[in-house]
Amino acid sequence: MMVTIAGAGAPRAHELSSLARARQIATVLARHHLWHLIELMALEHLVPIGHERAASGQTFKMVAPADVRQALEELGPTFMKLGQVLSTRADLLPPEFQAELAQLQDRAPVVPTESVIAVIEAELGQPVELSFAAFDHTPLATGSIGQAHLATLADGTEVVVKVRRPGAVEQIDEDLKLLNRLATIASGRLGALDGWDLNSVVREFDSGLRAEVDYLKEGHNAERFEQNFEGSQHVHIPRVFWDSITTRVLTMEKIAGSRITDAPALHDAGIDRDQVADNAAKIILKMLLEDGFFHADLHPGNLFIESEKRIGLIDFGMVGVIDEQARSGLVQLLMSIGRRDSDGMVDGLVALGMADPKADRAALKKDLERLVTEYYDRAIGETNLTAVFDDVFAVLRAHKLVMPSALSMLAKTLVTAEGMVAQLDPTFRMIDATEPYLTRMVIEENSPLAWTKRFGRAAPDVLWLATESPRILKRAVTSLEKGDLALAVEPRGLEPFVHRVENAANRIVLGVILAALVIAAGFVVSVYRPGVQGGLVGTFLAGALGAGAVVVARLVWLATRKPPT
Repeated sequence: MMVTIAGAGAPRAHELSSLARARQIATVLARHHLWHLIELMALEHLVPIGHERAASGQTFKMVAPADVRQALEELGPTFMKLGQVLSTRADLLPPEFQAELAQLQDRAPVVPTESVIAVIEAELGQPVELSFAAFDHTPLATGSIGQAHLATLADGTEVVVKVRRPGAVEQIDEDLKLLNRLATIASGRLGALDGWDLNSVVREFDSGLRAEVDYLKEGHNAERFEQNFEGSQHVHIPRVFWDSITTRVLTMEKIAGSRITDAPALHDAGIDRDQVADNAAKIILKMLLEDGFFHADLHPGNLFIESEKRIGLIDFGMVGVIDEQARSGLVQLLMSIGRRDSDGMVDGLVALGMADPKADRAALKKDLERLVTEYYDRAIGETNLTAVFDDVFAVLRAHKLVMPSALSMLAKTLVTAEGMVAQLDPTFRMIDATEPYLTRMVIEENSPLAWTKRFGRAAPDVLWLATESPRILKRAVTSLEKGDLALAVEPRGLEPFVHRVENAANRIVLGVILAALVIAAGFVVSVYRPGVQGGLVGTFLAGALGAGAVVVARLVWLATRKPPT
């Protein structure tokens, strides 16, 4: 990965919000030889003595994915979370970086039980013995944001209590402010990678992480999933106990069962793994393609097999939302793929907010046509979603197209789900299970009800246009009559043609000037005899010949020079 540093005048590192933390970041990056990142974020003056960069004459060291992962691990929870999010952004990072960053796991020291209990009592306003009949002091799980403990309510219900780590929000808040500042600096210095909107990526990460540390939001997410799956016998969303929830404490029903990838446990329980794979795929595809609200952290630790037909989900801090506009763009893109319509595919990318309308449509269309041709004739069962998405994202990166984060998470969730389910049933292909949902989406998007809704939403604009059009037209005609109407036209993509027209015009003008000089010189010679009239006529002829020579030289230069690129 090579970064071009361009321009001066970027803010200095000493202007950052947290100098000590910025110095720590610079030190860690230097220790892992990530000098291009240091320069990109203007941290070079904060690197301590003893971490000098290798001499320029030595072999250039490319950025290694392992170095990036290790640096993020060393920088702590916020940066580890950033790495985990970036591992889902196949539109930004190549596969080798995604695979490496996906290995980032929360590793944090255990919070002492006394501190955990102190937080619970402060948040719930009563001793822990009054909130829970029993509370296990041994942590069930420990993460960078919180720590989970088993407990029992007064009615005997087993629950899991998540407690936010003391000081976690303060550290995350400081790191997020610093990351936003560093993204602004890096955006000002980016040259070759100016297609990246780093500020947007960091803003989305900022919003997502702040939501993840708020346990009230996680409780509301769980309730929304419960409503979406109301009446379903195939999925178990844990109950939320609102009288024991705050922004720092979350109490939810305990989910019991085997992990989805624990094949021996499933075998011992007599569970049909093919049936589990089918159920898991249906649950995931419903979230992604029907509800537009999906669990964005579907790793094996968050799915538990309770029975052959029932799967329990936990951990709802990270979710993705696909709004109606994105869904429409996705349907347009999928329909165009089905018709092998590359122009429609480009329009779909524009509708999704991924492609700039001023992008090189011809090159993008050509690459999309190649992908369609490659996969069109394959049987669905022979196609692997991971391979498809790798190729699609390679095209996106080549054209500097950035996916909305929700769509990127959707794609990552599909790929992760395919990998998990394939461990249960090696013959399973997620794309095969996806086809009925996509067909249904296309039908729904073009149903009379959908068009009625579209017309209903457009009705106010149509009515406004119908009433205001005469007034707008009248103002335009009045301006035209007064000569005040001006149209600003910027001929993008016509530079070569404009250059040719300019050259032709220049040659015509210079040709006319040369012809005028020749005619004038001939006239002078025919009227006056140079040898008889003295030096004045000779001077004129000499000047005319010199001007003619300049014009001829200019015409030769215009004819031979290359057009600007």
